[in-house]
Amino acid sequence: MQRTTMLKRGSIADIIAGLFILLFIYAAASKWLDYEKFLVELGKSPVLSPFAQLTAWLIPSMEILISLLLVLERTRHLALYASFTLMVIFSAYIITILHFSTYIPCSCGGILEKMGWGQHFWFNMSFVVLGVIGVLCYPNKIKSIIAQ
Repeated sequence: MQRTTMLKRGSIADIIAGLFILLFIYAAASKWLDYEKFLVELGKSPVLSPFAQLTAWLIPSMEILISLLLVLERTRHLALYASFTLMVIFSAYIITILHFSTYIPCSCGGILEKMGWGQHFWFNMSFVVLGVIGVLCYPNKIKSIIAQ
């Protein structure tokens, strides 16, 4: 693969990593700044209520951890996989709640809580797609060294 193609792919992966960092830092901060509300809403979830305490701590912590891993070039590729996986889990949760629950709690914070569930699902799915693109575009260092 040509060097310029590798650089473009790397730039795309870096931009996507930056978008995930912004999303996860914002989401984690929103949850921690209004922790009590986040915890109460998780407690109302038919899926997560037994694990509300753990989930209220675990989700924002994972978002921060993945963001830190995205910042470091050494761990960025792994972190893109983790970002993709987390967004798939969030999307699966939305599908589960929409299809199998009579009560739909909203445990998101900030501007995300202003979205309807359909909008939130498609927002998440756009980040799932970005995750796939980021993983696929992330330059393979071995291939790029050989191409030089």
